[in-house]
Amino acid sequence: MKSAMRARETARLGAIRLLLAAIKQREVDERIELDDTQIVAAIDKMLKQRRDSISQYEAAGRQELADIEHFEISVLQGYMPAAASDEEIDRMIEQAVTETGAAGVKDMGKVVAAIKPKLAGRADMAQVSGRIKARLAS
Repeated sequence: MKSAMRARETARLGAIRLLLAAIKQREVDERIELDDTQIVAAIDKMLKQRRDSISQYEAAGRQELADIEHFEISVLQGYMPAAASDEEIDRMIEQAVTETGAAGVKDMGKVVAAIKPKLAGRADMAQVSGRIKARLAS
């Protein structure tokens, strides 16, 4: 935040302040101090909100607002852990299927529950769910 202030990067500073405010709000609301996993979840939630806003702004023809959201996404992603590779995700899916003994699509919830904490903030869970479903369907 200090480097953004010194460089007079107002857009970057605004995005960082939004992130800190969201974290502080959650800490105050729940009367706890967030750990790293909860902070990653808060950032992930903000990223999802930005993506939703982008689609709505583009549908309404408000590209200047969509560009602001794109910039905020780029700032927020700098605070996320490194993304998991496709091979790593596939390996985790196989491991979770083996651990849970999943036999078909009906056991998808077990596999998702086993894999979600490991991939929190490192992969889009909607895409991972699709890969799990495809793996269990075969």
